[in-house]
Amino acid sequence: MEINSCMIIFIIRTFVHYSLHLLVPGFIAYKFYQDHWKQTWLILLSTMMVDLDHLFASPIFDPNRCSIGFHALHSYPAIIVYLFMLIPSKTRLVAIGLVLHMMTDFLDCFLFKVFN
Repeated sequence: MEINSCMIIFIIRTFVHYSLHLLVPGFIAYKFYQDHWKQTWLILLSTMMVDLDHLFASPIFDPNRCSIGFHALHSYPAIIVYLFMLIPSKTRLVAIGLVLHMMTDFLDCFLFKVFN
């Protein structure tokens, strides 16, 4: 089986995408919430449930589709809500997770456009 440049780019994009979804929240939790970083990391990871809106799309997963602006919980109005959620301290941690998620998905869209 021959691996072409498109496959390599897809593999790199996928690796970057899921590393950012998993490792950056872990880094933030460890760096800024050292006393309870594991619990914080789990809360940040739980915000990935925002991807449940993918279940309403057909197909559910399309590696060539940009989530930002396509799915309801990845829409620009939703992102604005997530940004406002950063202000009150009670919603800040969840908002950090959601904003990181949107930034990761936006980067994935950008990389897809650049390399295709």
